[in-house]
Amino acid sequence: MPLQFELCPGRPIGGDHPCFIIAEIGQNHQGDLETAKRMIRVAKECGADCAKFQKSELEHKFNKRALERPYTSKHSWGKTYGEHKRHLEFSHDQYRELQRYAKEIGIFFTASGMDEMAVEFLHDLDVPFFKVGSGDTNNFPYLEKTAKKGRPMVISSGMQSMNTMQQVYKLVKAINPNFCFLQCTSAYPLQPEDVNLRVITEYQSVFPDIPIGYSGHETGIAISIAAVAMGAKVLERHITLDKTWKGSDHQASLEPKELAELVRSIRMVEKAMGSPVKRLLSCEVACNEKLGKSVVAKVRIPEGTTLTLDMLTVKVGEPKGYPPEDIFDLVGKKVRINIGEDETIVEDAIENHVKKVKC
Repeated sequence: MPLQFELCPGRPIGGDHPCFIIAEIGQNHQGDLETAKRMIRVAKECGADCAKFQKSELEHKFNKRALERPYTSKHSWGKTYGEHKRHLEFSHDQYRELQRYAKEIGIFFTASGMDEMAVEFLHDLDVPFFKVGSGDTNNFPYLEKTAKKGRPMVISSGMQSMNTMQQVYKLVKAINPNFCFLQCTSAYPLQPEDVNLRVITEYQSVFPDIPIGYSGHETGIAISIAAVAMGAKVLERHITLDKTWKGSDHQASLEPKELAELVRSIRMVEKAMGSPVKRLLSCEVACNEKLGKSVVAKVRIPEGTTLTLDMLTVKVGEPKGYPPEDIFDLVGKKVRINIGEDETIVEDAIENHVKKVKC
């Protein structure tokens, strides 16, 4: 299975491709369709690759007693948990409208299917990929049915163990080769000491043939930027229009200015990752010409002298001569001209010896 695959049409992930940035709107739209559209546009304008929602078929996600239990939280949109969730849940037609809007403005659109029936709807909606939320990562029947749909999968790993993730890998890989794991800690907001970015490198080691990413619930953008620098190929962050709004996710979400800065910073870091080849770069030539040092005669050296280390020193010299790393190679070589004290040792002054070429 390749380390890279096409997550959305024309947009591969993994390998040397840019990090795929998911703006997770979730249910931060407050149950308002126009607010949801505004958030899709914000995601696009800030440079995210995808706007993502959370789709539930409530009677399939919750049992009757769960929907009927009182919900008195300050974040509640109803007297019961069911009333609260129904307020936040868009209809199928509304999802189609949001999908059309995302297509019009040019951003990928998908959702987490929070239960099997929601996955069926999203499959009919023809989303480019399925996002598996952490709560369903160890739901093996759900995973199996989702994998069999044949769409790429992005699987979060909050609340899971490495043993569970290895089981998930084996289950999904046998059915669908195009999936990735996201390191995730399910706490809102997430404290830095609980982020565990090193899991990214552990996943890269244990699952070397799939892309690895990061889904963050921390405040700010620094940790997410670090995740990309560590090799995260997919990044998911919740977004909001106002962190003070009602809802438990807003505090751990990014407002538009933060999202825009996150995207800019990630793209800058990706450029800065550069090449693993260490060499003198063209942009360094001017500095090297001005400040680069050369081997210089510490004393007067007559023609025919065999060089010893105590005759040589290193200074910024004019003209440029042998670089400092050649000083030990010069020991034992004969000079064929008189060299004055404090003069640069140049190539023409040494018998049968040439400067090393820097690569």
